[in-house]
Amino acid sequence: MSRNIIAILRGIRPEEAVACAEALVEAGITRIEVPLNSPDPLDSIGAMAARFAEHPGIEIGAGTVLTPEEVAQVAQRGGRLIVSPNADPAVIAETASRGLLSWPGIFTPTEAFAALAAGATGLKLFPGSMAGPEGLRAMRAVLPKGTQVYAVGGAGPENFGAWFAAGADGFGIGSALYKPGMDIDEVARRAAEIVAAYDAARAEIAR
Repeated sequence: MSRNIIAILRGIRPEEAVACAEALVEAGITRIEVPLNSPDPLDSIGAMAARFAEHPGIEIGAGTVLTPEEVAQVAQRGGRLIVSPNADPAVIAETASRGLLSWPGIFTPTEAFAALAAGATGLKLFPGSMAGPEGLRAMRAVLPKGTQVYAVGGAGPENFGAWFAAGADGFGIGSALYKPGMDIDEVARRAAEIVAAYDAARAEIAR
């Protein structure tokens, strides 16, 4: 079963990318982004995209995507997931025009509605630590029904429940899952713990 978690592999190197992605997928995390300020990020994205090319439910792509040109570069390497820290209509439009998944960063209702109007797949509430669950709860009152919102930065196993209760659909998880140079076994262990915490929080909300 897939979870609404985007793994953020900031700093990963191409030679470890496939093994890391396999560990995450095995744990149940099937959305993976490599921020473009990582070493040789397009090589890592290309390697992971090729590994899972026959698995359409596994979404590989890039984070910290700031320009339409970068969207094109990611697409050329087989990436399908485009995540940004900001909501640039040109980046969102380029992503949508290529049939890719667009997750721009937003912090205010104004940014949220502009991103949706430009064609965003879903919204990345960033930094989540500044908005907090209460900030998302207030925003949910005005967002269109069905809008997908992932909390990124300040969301983790310790507060998944509070975020779910406030209306979060999922999360972006970075250093709690992966840090540069981390052993793959440690990545797998952390992924399993995060998935277990996610499942527990989701089940509690559903009760």
